Amino acid sequence: MKLFLDTSDVDEIRKYYDTGLISGVTTNPSLILKSGGDPHKTLTEISRIFPDEASISAEVVADTWHEMLTQAQEYENIGKNITIKVPCTKEGLKACLVLRSKKVPVNVTLVFSVSQAILAARAHASYISPFVGRYNDQRLNGIGLVERISQVYQKHKVYWETSILAASIRTVEDVELSFRAGADVVTMPPKIFEGMYQHMLTDKGVELFNQDWKQVANTHVRGPHVGT
Repeated sequence: MKLFLDTSDVDEIRKYYDTGLISGVTTNPSLILKSGGDPHKTLTEISRIFPDEASISAEVVADTWHEMLTQAQEYENIGKNITIKVPCTKEGLKACLVLRSKKVPVNVTLVFSVSQAILAARAHASYISPFVGRYNDQRLNGIGLVERISQVYQKHKVYWETSILAASIRTVEDVELSFRAGADVVTMPPKIFEGMYQHMLTDKGVELFNQDWKQVANTHVRGPHVGT
């Protein structure tokens, strides 16, 4: 069970990596555009934050598998923790097969059906990314999609090679439900990760314990009252 951040904001990534709970990062062209940075420079900065065994998804954008491989080569040179992200298309899966034959980790993204997840597994993808939120936007059940993929992967023992990476996460509940449905990894915006810490009963409990501790500390400082 792993948690990834879905962002290209280097400062935010560094901040939450320091929690010791983040195992990787997913990026895409939209996120890099939003951060206002140069893609290669941004990915290099992110890669340097994490150890070699982490996963930093760098998405290729091209029409043919040949072009995807050319872009992938540029990203591979950034660091050992780079995972090449390809779309779940014919060309993307061709690129996936070639990359995996060279032991390059691959994240097959934009997965919206069990059939696509099966194809990605046959292409030996390291990760597949079903988009929970976007699937929900179509009045469909994104968590149900994750669960159906997990059932197939479990039945055919695909999970040892291909991990389910739930993406397009909109709420803390999406995180919980994705893991319950069988996701191996969930990637989320920093604000969702921050929200995972929060619960009003925890806040109230901490406040109560702090108040009680102050009373104990004050009693200890004054010493017990001794009657005459």
